[in-house]
Amino acid sequence: MDNGSRLMVTNGGEEEDEPAGGGSVQQCLPVPLTKKRKLILHLDLNNTILVSDAATGQGPRTALNSYLSTVAWGQISDTGEWQWLSDQPSVKPPCEEAVNYYTHFGRDGSFSDNKMGQRFRGVFTDHMKLLEWRGEADKRFTQRGEDGKDYHWILPSFFHMIETLHLQGREFCVILRTFGIDLPHVLQSVHAALQGKHPLFPQLQQVPLTIDLAPGRIRCSRRDVVLTRGSDRISTRTKERNIYQYFSSMDGIGGFQDHFDWWARNSFTASGGKPFWIDPSDCNTQHIIIDDNIRLSEHDAIVSSRVLLDKEKGKESRKALTSELYDICLVQTDLLRAIAQKDYFLDCIGVCEENYERYLRSFQVE
Repeated sequence: MDNGSRLMVTNGGEEEDEPAGGGSVQQCLPVPLTKKRKLILHLDLNNTILVSDAATGQGPRTALNSYLSTVAWGQISDTGEWQWLSDQPSVKPPCEEAVNYYTHFGRDGSFSDNKMGQRFRGVFTDHMKLLEWRGEADKRFTQRGEDGKDYHWILPSFFHMIETLHLQGREFCVILRTFGIDLPHVLQSVHAALQGKHPLFPQLQQVPLTIDLAPGRIRCSRRDVVLTRGSDRISTRTKERNIYQYFSSMDGIGGFQDHFDWWARNSFTASGGKPFWIDPSDCNTQHIIIDDNIRLSEHDAIVSSRVLLDKEKGKESRKALTSELYDICLVQTDLLRAIAQKDYFLDCIGVCEENYERYLRSFQVE
């Protein structure tokens, strides 16, 4: 790997779906409770650890309103009018016939201000209050809101996750993945936090994590997926598990810009989304991806999931539907909880680890 910009901070084309447990992988027995797998945590930026988006010019108020429009549920009545089915925002529909607001009306950056979304004004106001920065603003960790107030830029729950995993003695890696343009700035800010410069997390100076400040790129085509970072160039053309192995070997914190144009050319469906692999025969590692655009509908999802198979069986991998890996390796960000609960990301990891043990039991040795 290229170490030119890596810093050490110490003390300072689609296939048919196959059913889960298709029998084409080597079985990996669940690990003993006394041992934990290495965590490879793939985290989205916008609406996951950031409440803003530089690419679209969204500040925190616009970004939070836009997010709320994706987790508010209703339906079109027989007379063609919109009817709300729940007053509580949620990542999952409250009932089978529910559809989210943005499916019909698009993302709305003024959602809680207009007549349709005003019933969610209280939720919006409460969470904006939680986002407010207390004390003197720091340009590395704050953002100026549309109302002139200062707000957290990177959510405190993200930094709390890093600190706690270290205190737990966990082996882990954080891979930031985004279609947007915020990544270089985020890496610099996280670097500053690991130097002890975040006023709420000065103890992060004691976390001995490496951080690579040079963002990588992931580009997709019908032929292969290519990852580049510094002098590293990894392709799936010779062996599909190449990038999986690269991710699994990573330490510390790094980031990659995924291929937005490929997702757009695939009509913003899962088939063109961020490539993500899991290997049930890998007894030492669990990959988890957390992203607000992970959804149970393959036509409205952002991750292209593949389950790696036993290479001796001939076929290298199979497509996995989001529903197969939901809350096992794929987590749909609940941004409201990420804002309000410092343990949110830790709770997501805990649920995934527990569910992954059960998932592995579904695979049988042929």
